[in-house]
Amino acid sequence: MAHNSPAAVVDPRSGYCATTATFISKRQPVPLPPNTSIDITTFISARPHLNNTAFIDAATGNTLSYSAVWAAVESLSFSLSSMGVKKGHVVLILSPNSIFFPIVCLSVMSLGALITTTNPLNTKHEIAKQVADSKPILAFTTRELVPKLVDSGVPIVLIAEERVPSDLGGNPTVKIVGTLDELVKAEPGEKPRVKERVGQNDAAALLYSSGTTGASKGVISSHRNMIAMVQTVINRFRLDEEGEAYRTFVCTVPMFHIYGLVAFATGLLAAGATVVVLSKFEMNDLLLAISKYKVSYFPLVPPILVALVNHADQIKKKYDLSSLRRILSGGAPLGKELIEGFAAKFPGVAILQGYGLTESTAIGASTDSLEESRKYGTAGMLSPSMEAKIVDPDSGRALGVNQTGELWLRGPSVMKGYFNKPEATASTLTPDGWLKTGDLCYFDEDGFLFVVDRLKELIKYKGYQVPPAELEALLLTHPNIADAAVIPFPDKEVGQFPMAYVVRKAGSSLSENQVMDFVATEVAPYKRIRRVAFVDSIPKNASGKILRKDLIKIATSGSKL
Repeated sequence: MAHNSPAAVVDPRSGYCATTATFISKRQPVPLPPNTSIDITTFISARPHLNNTAFIDAATGNTLSYSAVWAAVESLSFSLSSMGVKKGHVVLILSPNSIFFPIVCLSVMSLGALITTTNPLNTKHEIAKQVADSKPILAFTTRELVPKLVDSGVPIVLIAEERVPSDLGGNPTVKIVGTLDELVKAEPGEKPRVKERVGQNDAAALLYSSGTTGASKGVISSHRNMIAMVQTVINRFRLDEEGEAYRTFVCTVPMFHIYGLVAFATGLLAAGATVVVLSKFEMNDLLLAISKYKVSYFPLVPPILVALVNHADQIKKKYDLSSLRRILSGGAPLGKELIEGFAAKFPGVAILQGYGLTESTAIGASTDSLEESRKYGTAGMLSPSMEAKIVDPDSGRALGVNQTGELWLRGPSVMKGYFNKPEATASTLTPDGWLKTGDLCYFDEDGFLFVVDRLKELIKYKGYQVPPAELEALLLTHPNIADAAVIPFPDKEVGQFPMAYVVRKAGSSLSENQVMDFVATEVAPYKRIRRVAFVDSIPKNASGKILRKDLIKIATSGSKL
């Protein structure tokens, strides 16, 4: 692999080009449609349907065939257009996972409008902030979640209702304009529909970043960004090479999250898969769904994987998981003990891992086989069509193999920018298209990416830098620790010192001193844990990332979790 210049040679082993100080993906590039005037919905609907069933509601058993999905998308987009939804408008969806979620998203995006999603667990105040920022002209939500939009002034369409319930229809504080069912079944009016031309560079989605290192910001993803992600999904899973029995995914990932939206609510339609949808996570319901619907692909976060390994014998006695072929893990790299423990308990099921951000449309790096995942601790190799740089955060100098710095990414999935925040966009995106991820990383000699820590989350102890993730990984090796998080605790004398939040394993009486002594024997003095709090669980966001800022706030306020 080489650039046009004879001197710009790419090392085939690491993917590193010394001339440009750039790492090039070793995977085959994903093709993008040559037609620039195509939207994500049209692109997906033109793909062949390998399975007849698109979505299954795990709770009710209700199904949606591919033909039913596309008929509903066409009808809803017509109704939305008749209601005045146009290119550039923003439409909000506030809903748990649902087989109707994709219909709303695909219909909105087909018109050139932007879909913005929000977490159903968010408070009314948090949702009001997003509404004030994104200014949606319409909202889709469920009857149960209507109170969170009270006083928002946004017209509401109810999901999963045949007609507007009488107790809501007369409520003066909310403006309910109909139901999804009514809009899908509405007869086309006499006025012809005028569909504006939508191109790949137009905005498609407005998803708010997790805000783990600052205030939440709206990330603008283009149709091109989403098509690139969909092509990566198709390329990664190659479902056209699988038999029909091995094309079923279970969706535990929230559809309001970038990965859930682009992969499970939209992208897997392009791959011809069947998606089993759970509205909420319950381990028993999840395992029953895998057993009942013969699920072959199971996305999860590391804590679920830990539970599967720790309770494998009981689980296998109660549930038939013989259909599983691949586990898709994200949120944090997996260690050797967990990977090998799972491989021993569930032989024949490969573990795949992934790394991505909302700003990169959930694309960055991945392991695509168990062999690749056995590069223990890695996030994987660069995704197709992706380039990367490792940049020294102090000098700005691009670094090489096995050197740690901030990861920069460039490729067709990198966002357009932050919504109405030009300064934040300018500080995150360079003029030549590089996304500054804020993650400290390095690439090894084989081209595998290793995430060391968040750049802004480094603990500064007497000027020394202490990566919390390193201490967390160490704590998780303790036989009596089920989960852990490490935060910087402010101190007048040393600046900050590492504090650990620890979840004991059932029946353990592990003490604070035992935790600190365990760490002290393994790390340099400046990295030692100097304070411990025991908790029932570690707070994490939808993608499995530790909500470190929440823990810092709790620790410094003196309150309890």
